[in-house]
Amino acid sequence: MKLIRLSLIATAALALFSCTPKATAPLLVLHNIQWVDVTTGQLVQDQLLVIQQDRIQAILPEAKLTDYPQAQQLDGGGRYLIPGLWDMHVHFEGRDLVEDNKLLLPVYLAYGITGVREAASNLAPVVLNWRELVNQQKLLGPKIFTAGQKFEGINSLWDGDLEIGSEADMLAGMDKLQQMQVDFIKITENTLQPDLYLATIKEAKKRSLLVSSHVPYGTSIEQLAEAGLSSIEHASYLLRLGFADEAAVAAQVRAGTLTNQQAAEHYKTGFDQQQALQGYRMLKQLNVAVTPTLIGGRQLAHLHDTDHSHDEFLKYLTKDFTSNYQWRIDRMANETPEQQQQRKDKEQLIASQLPYLQQAGITLLAGSDSAALNTYVYPAQALHDELELFQQAGLTPAQILQTATINGARFMHQDKDYGSIAVGKKADLVLLNQNPLLDIKASRSIDTLLYQGKVYNRATLDQLLQQAEQRKLELEQKTGS
Repeated sequence: MKLIRLSLIATAALALFSCTPKATAPLLVLHNIQWVDVTTGQLVQDQLLVIQQDRIQAILPEAKLTDYPQAQQLDGGGRYLIPGLWDMHVHFEGRDLVEDNKLLLPVYLAYGITGVREAASNLAPVVLNWRELVNQQKLLGPKIFTAGQKFEGINSLWDGDLEIGSEADMLAGMDKLQQMQVDFIKITENTLQPDLYLATIKEAKKRSLLVSSHVPYGTSIEQLAEAGLSSIEHASYLLRLGFADEAAVAAQVRAGTLTNQQAAEHYKTGFDQQQALQGYRMLKQLNVAVTPTLIGGRQLAHLHDTDHSHDEFLKYLTKDFTSNYQWRIDRMANETPEQQQQRKDKEQLIASQLPYLQQAGITLLAGSDSAALNTYVYPAQALHDELELFQQAGLTPAQILQTATINGARFMHQDKDYGSIAVGKKADLVLLNQNPLLDIKASRSIDTLLYQGKVYNRATLDQLLQQAEQRKLELEQKTGS
């Protein structure tokens, strides 16, 4: 019998199948495991998985192990198996940071993240190329879904966006993005006018495209939802639903009788929880998902009282990458103690909404918003930080696992292949040393990764991290930073 135990796997990833698919491709039997059914939140014991190439061919009683004497066998040592995690909001950005971002792709895998949704950047052609190379197994990294370029108004703050000032511009932009074969549409609100904002969402829906966006002050959240919005990015926007006059405020902004700054000031006090609950029920009815991205707000709220200079993850980030953190640090440098406390209070209020959103039946998507521009929101690690914030906010570990697995797969219409452990699905799997249904921190206790038909044990994953650390040093030496 050909037996492979986790402690004996070679440091190189073990290919489970030959390059040329065959009907007789070798089998891998993963046994002595406890696997998490993320659809029910239950732990399933005394079952094994039969994997051929990169798919789960069968799930059988453990006693059937003797039926596979010629198969490779992977003894899970009683560990806990979950689907690969998906980070549903990341950015690969920085025209001068291509290699700095690229070195992080294998790091995602070392953190158990097998899929990312890239919410647009100024590296659209590069990211689209990475997407194809990963799919072709020519580049090691998580599966990438990308918006390419995001829609914005003329002369916006953001570099590399797709700026539009008319409906004709928008239609041409939509054609361009479809030709690029983006996976969804992203819209932000820096300078894009409200009417054109709504028209862009409606056009995306008309073309059967997923569309994710921020919330401009000049439109109500219900208007966006009724126009066909697929997801709201950042739960901070949802606090506006706690104001009965939200639609009236939006109308005043559109009419020019209220500025964005005045609207922002209006929303600082007076939040009503019961009013917000009505809004959450509306979002559920209109099938709008929410990506909370709590970790960014948490990092900024505690920026003044946290020393990040010795953070372990910095060993994977070049100085050129982290130099982009400074713009937010400088912007917040003169905040008063009162302003700092207001920031903390708002961060706590946003987090407190998660159980209400869950109870309303809204699809929650776990996303970190990691990016070079987002201060101390570290790629890969930040997803685990986000999941732990979900737990602190009151979600159960089972609910949290759904936000990082099946919810994302369903949202992206990929749940036929991804998001849960089931026969016929891709065998993108993570073996944990601890039970994630007891404490979501267990998602960090990664022992083994199965991805794209290969097995990566802990030693191999550590090797990926070491290679990323070395690549970072090489880039810094090259640039003299």
